[in-house]
Amino acid sequence: MCGLSGEINFDGRPADAGAVQKMTDALTPRGPDGSGIVLRGPLGLGHRRLKIIDLSEKAQQPMVDADLGITLAFNGCIYNYPELRQELQGMGFNFFSTGDTEVIIKAWKAWGPACVERFKGMFAFVLYERDSGRTVVARDRFGIKPLYMAQKGQRVRFASTLPALLAAGDVDTSIDPVGLHHYMTFHAVVPPPHTILKGVQKFPAATLRVYEADGAYKDHQYWQVDMTRHEEDANLSAEDWRDRVLDSLRTAVKRRMVADVPVGVLLSGGVDSSLIVGLLAELGQKDLMTFSVGFEEANGEKGDEFVYSDLIAKHYGTKHHQIFVPHQRLMEALPGTIGAMSEPMVSYDNVGFYLLSQEVSKHIKVVQSGQGADEVFAGYHWYPPMLDTDDPVDTYAKAFFDRSHETLKTQLNGAYMADTDVSRALVEAHFAQGGAATPVDQALRLDSQVMLVDDPVKRVDNMTMAWGLEARVPFLDHDLVELAGRIPPEHKLAQGGKGVLKEAARLVIPSEVIDRKKGYFPVPALKYIQGPYLDMVRETLTNQAARERGLFNPDYLDRLFDDPTSHITPLRGSELWQVAVLEMWMQQHGL
Repeated sequence: MCGLSGEINFDGRPADAGAVQKMTDALTPRGPDGSGIVLRGPLGLGHRRLKIIDLSEKAQQPMVDADLGITLAFNGCIYNYPELRQELQGMGFNFFSTGDTEVIIKAWKAWGPACVERFKGMFAFVLYERDSGRTVVARDRFGIKPLYMAQKGQRVRFASTLPALLAAGDVDTSIDPVGLHHYMTFHAVVPPPHTILKGVQKFPAATLRVYEADGAYKDHQYWQVDMTRHEEDANLSAEDWRDRVLDSLRTAVKRRMVADVPVGVLLSGGVDSSLIVGLLAELGQKDLMTFSVGFEEANGEKGDEFVYSDLIAKHYGTKHHQIFVPHQRLMEALPGTIGAMSEPMVSYDNVGFYLLSQEVSKHIKVVQSGQGADEVFAGYHWYPPMLDTDDPVDTYAKAFFDRSHETLKTQLNGAYMADTDVSRALVEAHFAQGGAATPVDQALRLDSQVMLVDDPVKRVDNMTMAWGLEARVPFLDHDLVELAGRIPPEHKLAQGGKGVLKEAARLVIPSEVIDRKKGYFPVPALKYIQGPYLDMVRETLTNQAARERGLFNPDYLDRLFDDPTSHITPLRGSELWQVAVLEMWMQQHGL
């Protein structure tokens, strides 16, 4: 929901109104229903609005509470805002609007930094206190809502997308070798604070920062999932865990129905999105709209899973929309897809979500989606080997990393190469932290706190918000994730992965979508790059802009061009597509 931007100068200079306007304009697709800018001396806040809760102008942003001396720009949704509002009213607070934005203002006044611990939802916000001159920045537990920052001297700019910061100018756009190493090694996952550009940082998830008027600040990480066993859970059976998971997921799905507009579902046909549909039907949701996308096959690989999504849609009588994408439309959509990325992202299903969101936005403004279930309930193939490993970091890296540090040295121009294996060091540091009982728990925590934030969650946010569509992800309800963290790994790894979730699903949805081979969002034309796709990426990687940048060793590119289908990463990704997306993204943003 929405997009925010702004600038704060800690040397007393007034905020640059023109820069804030440019950033805000760049966020228009995220918030097509309204806009606003507020200037308060050294602070400038901008906002683009997608009307979902409190459709009146009283909820417009940036929101100013003159009585409390607080100005707020907020992106997201606080699902438990009605309960918090009632509690705050009981404390004597009066409200002039009916939505969740004003609840954040009052919650900050009532509880200070502890307010974020009370929020159940997805959010990024910037709040300014008139009297103290403090600026407060916060992001939700899973980074579902993005926030990028660019600091130069005593000036800090922030925005919901990286391209919005570029629109304001005066950003160091040189390549960050650490960000590039992560992109090429960690399957395009670039953890905060890094991005692919030296001059732009990502604000970390589950973090609240308070800037004093002079620019000094402190960060507080207010949440991290506990991946250890609890003594009081020792006697729980598999059926007990199943029932607890189902109850918690039911609550998570119900929470995400809060809206003043209809809420639909992105239905892939897998167990996760199918279970969301089933639970909504169980909750009595009428006239539910569901949406699926599929692609033309390539190299003999099927490009859709319509048989399963159609089964669920028919079973529950949803108003189903099936979108089939032929090769020509896929090719035409690629520039828009790349342009919608806040950062280069390698997964093929970016274009799937982009085209799906384009169609969905014609019918509805809010959807629920199944992202996060695999990272929370152990659905991926690299989790079982972690069970008995003597070297967790090496086992994880062999399954997940696209290439080794030594191999990367032969593929990148040396000027762009990080001095050390920063990606492996990141995994080592995460695995070494306390609070994870086994290697499986360590991998699940890393994936849910790092990989998930900067791959699946970012992908869905970027592609849906490109069309003014808000996606809500019930599997990332933090109460559900905390419950899952306590479940012994063997219950999650059962039945080929997600065993406890599958057992919960059996109580709700048809077994045909549970007892089948795990599906992915198939876009075979981008995995097996041939014909016009090969021509397109070759031109991108050999044109003048690419030659002048010189990111990649020409011999490496020639090997990819000669035989793209033989260069597939352990995660079934195309190396050629990976390097092409990076260069396409740079060129599309004029870098």
